[in-house]
Amino acid sequence: MQTKIETFNASLLKTDIPDIRSGDTVQVHQRIKEGDKERIQVFEGLVLARKHGRGVNATITVRKVSQGVGIERIFPIHSPMIAKIEIVKRSKVRKAKLYYLRTAKGKKAKLKAKEFNLEKPEEPAPVMEETKPEETTPKEQPQEQPAPAEEQKPAGA
Repeated sequence: MQTKIETFNASLLKTDIPDIRSGDTVQVHQRIKEGDKERIQVFEGLVLARKHGRGVNATITVRKVSQGVGIERIFPIHSPMIAKIEIVKRSKVRKAKLYYLRTAKGKKAKLKAKEFNLEKPEEPAPVMEETKPEETTPKEQPQEQPAPAEEQKPAGA
């Protein structure tokens, strides 16, 4: 019985989810169905927390401030209603849960940005072995003539 549940849960896992951490600024593209129409709504904000591990029930809490009002939403990462999640920026943080940012104002609410590369690292191009040209066709190089040595006169004479 347990293996059936595990295989079912494994089939629900998405594979295109980036490595989301606390302190990341993300854009969550969510499918919204209104009547018979479907559209995508983007919610951009800071990830305060990631909960429930990496399984089917994994969620992220995203916070943004809109017109001076803080808005937090909890998104199930593997939900079929989530079209995609993009990481916009990474910040250097030391905590797993950034709940202190709810009350922080001014400079305390800012996080230091960290450099990161979203693209996969390119594989280095195969190095071609350099072959030295054979000495059968030597090139004529102009020979340098040594400059005639000038005689130095003593400074005091």
